[in-house]
Amino acid sequence: MGAPTQIRVYDNKMFVWNDGGLPASISLSQLKQLHSSHPRNPVLAEACFRGGYIDSWGSGIMKIVNSCTSAGLPVPEMNEKEGGFIVMLFKDRFSEKELQKLGLNDRQIKAVLYLKEKGKITNSEYQEINGVSRITTTRDFSELVEKNILKYSELKGAGSFYILSE
Repeated sequence: MGAPTQIRVYDNKMFVWNDGGLPASISLSQLKQLHSSHPRNPVLAEACFRGGYIDSWGSGIMKIVNSCTSAGLPVPEMNEKEGGFIVMLFKDRFSEKELQKLGLNDRQIKAVLYLKEKGKITNSEYQEINGVSRITTTRDFSELVEKNILKYSELKGAGSFYILSE
């Protein structure tokens, strides 16, 4: 019998670790693409397939990645570590690290972090916290809306604001 799977849950992330590394014929980068299956226990995998618990071999990691992406969460990190395989799932797609990966500038990151704390941001607040002009604010907000990070409130005029996308 193999080592138990270990799960650690934190406020902003979850780790799942299992004993044993990847088979020599598959790399970490190949896991995030369509790939052939390499079940550790083919008899158990076949029984799970016939029982309807898995649909096709080699699709599990892609399902996890696609589910996270669909939910607006960061792509999980996967690594071989200490003789095992670890998957790290993250709760916050609006962390500074994730925002940097999206190519946001420092002003935009500062605004998203402000939004996380305050719940909304206006054009004038953006201008004030970043020391920029109205046109720069408009360009930055447009990019944040395009990237589905912010959405515009229903209000028009002076009372309008932006909130985080879900």
